[in-house]
Amino acid sequence: MADIKEYLTNDHRACDEVFASMEQAVSSNGMASAKEIFEKFSADLANHFAMEELVMFVEFEQKTGMTQGPTQMMRMEHEQMRNLLAQLRETFESDNQEKFFGLSETLMILMQQHNMKEEQMLYPMAQQHLSADAERIILMMESIA
Repeated sequence: MADIKEYLTNDHRACDEVFASMEQAVSSNGMASAKEIFEKFSADLANHFAMEELVMFVEFEQKTGMTQGPTQMMRMEHEQMRNLLAQLRETFESDNQEKFFGLSETLMILMQQHNMKEEQMLYPMAQQHLSADAERIILMMESIA
């Protein structure tokens, strides 16, 4: 049987790996070497947010009636991360490695805290309420990719 928690947790890990590759590339070879990896990370993270916001959160809210709860908080945190991504993009344009590492550290901490909340609280709740529709929901999320 399909598992929403596992599917989205695996996507977190994939995003984390690209993020780590980006930081490593900047550290080893400078900003220019990591621009392409940053663009992949940015696209992967945007895709992850879209899968959650356009599919899983909507399904969860419809099923539970909870629209002002955990999904609202996760959307706010997504917006914070989008803002940090925009600032990170500027560090590539200005070739500012010092500012890049300050912002990437902030983003990494926010992502870790955010992912922990989703993986330990929201995803298990979603799996509990949406398990009968998990396969359909995962297919919908995959179609966004």
